[in-house]
Amino acid sequence: MNLKKKLSILTAFAVFQAFAVIPANAQAADSSESTPVNTAKVKSVEVVKKEQPIAESEVKSGATTDPANNPSNNSQPANNESAIEPNQGTTDPSGTEATPVNPATGANGEQGTGEETNTPNTPTPAEVEQPTTGGTASTVRSAGDLTLYMNSNKMVQDGKTYLAGQPMAVKNGVSYVAIRALVDRVGYDVKYDNQTKETIILSGTDELRFKTNSKVYTVNGESRTMKGPAYQEKNTFMIPLTSITQALNITYTVNQPAKTVVLKLNTKPVASFTVQKEIFAGDQVIYTTKNSSPNGLPIVDEQWTGRQDSFDQPGVYTVTYTVQDSSGQWSNPYTLTIKVERPNLPPVAMFTTDKEEYKMGEKISYTDQSTDDEDAIVKRDWSNNALAFFLPGPKTVSLTVTDQHGLSNTYTKEIMITSETLYNQSDFNKLFVPVGDKFTFNGGEVPGMEKVPFTYTDEPSLLIRSNSPETVNQEGIVYKESSFGQTRFMIHHVNNTGKRVKMYVIATNNNPYTAVFDQQNMGFAGPTPFATVAGKLSIDKWFKSMQTGADSKRVYIQPGESKLILTELNNISMKEGQVISLYSDAFSDYTLDYNIVMIEENKDPMAVLSSLPVLDRDGVHNRGTYPNATRIITYDQEVGTKPSRLPLGDNASDPNLDGTDPMAFTSASNAGNFGVLYKITLNNVAPRTLISFNPRGGKYYGSALVNGQLVQLSNNSQSLSAPNEQNVLYRTGSYGESVTIVFSAAPGSNLPVNILFTPLPAEK
Repeated sequence: MNLKKKLSILTAFAVFQAFAVIPANAQAADSSESTPVNTAKVKSVEVVKKEQPIAESEVKSGATTDPANNPSNNSQPANNESAIEPNQGTTDPSGTEATPVNPATGANGEQGTGEETNTPNTPTPAEVEQPTTGGTASTVRSAGDLTLYMNSNKMVQDGKTYLAGQPMAVKNGVSYVAIRALVDRVGYDVKYDNQTKETIILSGTDELRFKTNSKVYTVNGESRTMKGPAYQEKNTFMIPLTSITQALNITYTVNQPAKTVVLKLNTKPVASFTVQKEIFAGDQVIYTTKNSSPNGLPIVDEQWTGRQDSFDQPGVYTVTYTVQDSSGQWSNPYTLTIKVERPNLPPVAMFTTDKEEYKMGEKISYTDQSTDDEDAIVKRDWSNNALAFFLPGPKTVSLTVTDQHGLSNTYTKEIMITSETLYNQSDFNKLFVPVGDKFTFNGGEVPGMEKVPFTYTDEPSLLIRSNSPETVNQEGIVYKESSFGQTRFMIHHVNNTGKRVKMYVIATNNNPYTAVFDQQNMGFAGPTPFATVAGKLSIDKWFKSMQTGADSKRVYIQPGESKLILTELNNISMKEGQVISLYSDAFSDYTLDYNIVMIEENKDPMAVLSSLPVLDRDGVHNRGTYPNATRIITYDQEVGTKPSRLPLGDNASDPNLDGTDPMAFTSASNAGNFGVLYKITLNNVAPRTLISFNPRGGKYYGSALVNGQLVQLSNNSQSLSAPNEQNVLYRTGSYGESVTIVFSAAPGSNLPVNILFTPLPAEK
């Protein structure tokens, strides 16, 4: 080759290099548009580098795709938000790109559709599967269309050639494009968040955020996933091609022989609207509109078809909404079908009584006959609906019912009470107050009642009572103990650490054999600010768990291994001032070492256990390990022929359990016998006997099992007050019966208590 010819080739190559490579800092200087190139000069340059085919996984030849309508998209939103990060030391989003998603499409990944044409020595793109607009490789391009060249940084739009910061590239089977250049061509805004290291793309009201080396990007705060991670190449931000087309809702056509991808840019504004969930005839309809321009142009006009501020008649109506931007383009119509229901009618309150006139102390029967057009009464409020009245004269009773839409109605009825007496109030309450409800009486008479001279035996069950410090002021170990065989856990604590915490029970097997830990039942309640509520609910759930066996589970613990047990305890974090309460019976076949801890919610209990302090007891509340924590009371003599009582938790008839505090190395006495399970069998309860529950130490809020049925102490979320309230547990009928009562003192309540046996008065 002669020297003149060599110089000509070198000159041509230099011209090509000058136009084919644009430094990143040059793009940063003008972020609004990629640099136009003289197309005549570019065409005259011979490309020396061999062009590589586009990745097989990205697009298919001869295909036109519409990501908004492609049903094959299976991308799922990511579980966590992510964002982008430029190269080290870069704070300018030069060369970075991202694209907003049309919210109407719900796009969350990448897709494309098209026909497949195999060519020799060229991988066939496989990502695009079905044509949605029916185009081919010869599809005519319209004004504003953008042509990308495979394996090149060349882009053509409206007859002008532009160069991207980097050519279309293939990495791990995914085709990437320089998104900044593409966004510039479409006309969206780009900015960079120095704090979050994210590149942000703005289109109207939509915002997209990308982060380097992540497959995850966010659309209006929602995480979505791409085929491959975004990356930077020489300060140019690269994104998977089909991720861009879908995010922009761009239809594209692939021409494999020509090595081009033609993007059909849609510049129409977008319109949508919503109305309230339920609309009734005659109601005002609230229209909430949303509109934007892909180019960020202002919306200057709107048109409605079928819109009414209210619809007079029930039925189905079609409403259409379109908007116009400042360039004169109208959006595609957005149509919504609105179902208008017939007007909601308020409920009708109604009740009847079995009579219009009653004696004093005569039981009144109320029958609720309220109705609602949707059969959706959600609340009933009675006023003055006493079971009986004990003063003569007219009595006004009201019932207010409310439906699910908040409409209400009240019915009031007047009944007459004569001056004749059927029952006095004391006899009436004994006879007719429902099981689980309470009534007042002269509690001063209770100490004079004869005590039932019961005796008891114990079942072997080791009670681990963790209740001191009840109010925990710092992270630490609140209880340590070892046990094997039958074990009961009672855990009751308040968080006062000033931060959100969790509680855990860690079981460690220091035996050379695998240990089995069987959780037999579970009663867990909280977190709640109210100690009495947590205590009552834990007892309720514990009794129900005994009945159903639904909470039983088995854990195997290998030699030298530590595992979390009773994991209901650590499912929920405790806020400052909140209380938890737990009761559970369990069994282990080998000795296990237990640590009950309270730590900050995000800490790993296994990792921090060895560094936690052992907390001191508070000097007021009780903690300790107590054997024989199940007390069996069987009484064969008759009860109920005269007033009598069976005291529990009094440390006299029912002595406190004796045990130890293994952390303080002292003896302990279980005051009140909290955590003790009483199984009481009364084999000879006289006919017509009222069995009731009377607290003696203060407020009480709990439950008991009576003949296998859960009975509240008391109903209607009300606690019992000592000493002048009693709660109905059971009434025997015309014959003597055997009655079983299962009871355990509820944490947060007060001991002692009495079970009362009272003869019922004769019925009239």
